[in-house]
Amino acid sequence: MSYQVLARKWRPQFFEDLVGQEHVSQTLINAITADRVHHAFLFTGARGVGKTSAARIFAKALNCQEGPTTQPCGVCPSCLEITKGQGIDVLEIDGASNTGVDDIRELRENIRYLPSQSRYKIFIIDEVHMLSINAFNALLKTLEEPPAHAKFIFATTEPHKIPITILSRCQRFDFKKIGLVPLQARLRYIADQENIQIEDSGLTIIARSGGGSMRDALSTLDQVISFCGDRISDEELQSLLGLVSRSLLLAAIRAVLQRDAAQLLALVQKVDEHGHSFRQFCQQLVELVRALVVVKVVGQPGDLIDVGESELQEIKSLAEPAALEDLQRLLAILVRTEADLAISNYPRLTMEMVLVKLAGLPRGVEVATLIKRLEDLEKKLSPGLATAPVRKEPPVESVVAPPPADIPLAEEPPLDQSIAVSAAGSGDKDWAGLVDFVRNRRKPRISSLLEQSSVLLLELPRLRIGMPEMYFSLADGEMRQEIQILAAEYFAVEVKVEVEKVGNGEKAPLSLHAERAQQESDRKKKLRENAVEHPLVKSALNIFGGQIEDVKPIDKGFV
Repeated sequence: MSYQVLARKWRPQFFEDLVGQEHVSQTLINAITADRVHHAFLFTGARGVGKTSAARIFAKALNCQEGPTTQPCGVCPSCLEITKGQGIDVLEIDGASNTGVDDIRELRENIRYLPSQSRYKIFIIDEVHMLSINAFNALLKTLEEPPAHAKFIFATTEPHKIPITILSRCQRFDFKKIGLVPLQARLRYIADQENIQIEDSGLTIIARSGGGSMRDALSTLDQVISFCGDRISDEELQSLLGLVSRSLLLAAIRAVLQRDAAQLLALVQKVDEHGHSFRQFCQQLVELVRALVVVKVVGQPGDLIDVGESELQEIKSLAEPAALEDLQRLLAILVRTEADLAISNYPRLTMEMVLVKLAGLPRGVEVATLIKRLEDLEKKLSPGLATAPVRKEPPVESVVAPPPADIPLAEEPPLDQSIAVSAAGSGDKDWAGLVDFVRNRRKPRISSLLEQSSVLLLELPRLRIGMPEMYFSLADGEMRQEIQILAAEYFAVEVKVEVEKVGNGEKAPLSLHAERAQQESDRKKKLRENAVEHPLVKSALNIFGGQIEDVKPIDKGFV
């Protein structure tokens, strides 16, 4: 007799054999007991969780010679034919291979005929979402008005691809992924029946590799038996599956939480020596840290994490001293690292540097704690701030003192035009006004040059300008002529402009640009001094142990 794989040999034959799908089994049993069996069913869920097996069990329960019954006998001709997949009245159709409308038309013709020897003619269509739109439309009429002797069971992993008109005519059952504990228990039963010696920790590894799928877990067990024989050790199992040992993963997380960077580098070396994939290692770390977060939040996680009882206690001991914020940061960084490792040319270096970084991260502080500290600080400082005097600069006012009564006012001599203009040049019309006038006339090149220059003499009609050496070459004859025309227009008199070169070492009045830069520097200096001396800032620095990096004004009127 040819070898039969474990997934087929130990396929569920009764409702109680459906591991992890008790909600489906109980509903179908109740429907049979109450004689309220619908004509169309839709079984949805991930691969290998028992959809097709449940369809066969349900078909046996309906067509068994002892039934309809919730406990099919398994020995009558109908039960035996369905078990072997050779039932005349129970047709299993692969939706991926029979996608056309012609296939559905043939099925409709077949439906018209009564079952040959069974109670119902049952059509099990696997991967029903693969049918074409025309095929679904051809099937729709039959689902609306089915014959009394016909039952439909559809199975799919992608129910969202099925038209809503089909979905609305079916009773839907969602199959869940199988939890680690029931999956491990089923694997233990099968291993004992097959005389396979394997530790519970090894079965946990196989169950976790199945990802909630019984078929995938049994396929992995088949592979392990072929490699290891009747005696399976954890080391051989991990080597075959390319997994990092659970103890090494726990040691890595423990070293991160204890900030032991040296231990982390040694663990990475072990991962490399065993030939494990660093991306796989990082993925396993992500799963483990997620388990720590879940335990920290829930306490008793139940089915939220797939771990055995002994490992759960280790995870709890790791999670207890750790802060939730630290674990969340750790998880976020590892998730990003897993994506980086997929394209990294230096996976070991990437993994080492990330783990060293994690070991050196400062401990996080809850936002709520920081806010409370600030609130307490405000309460302590508010009385002092309310009574503290606020320094204000006195307003600068122009005060003209009257002359003494015993001194007669001298009569001012009449001014000629040139003297009057000279007085205006040093009064309401000055060098800064001239620069603004040039800028407003949209002469940016000239105004920029004048801003960088100094006024050496302003006694109209003479205007002597000191120009830095680096700009002196720009003041050619044409430029000087244009400056002279603009100055004459501004001062309303003829102006003779003279330009002198001013070296770096020569003493000259500050240019308008230099004056503004100096004022801004003095303003920033004063602003920083005021900020440093502020009692609230001082207290904040003492509480948080920080330092002032920069001071930015929030009041544009600050001087």
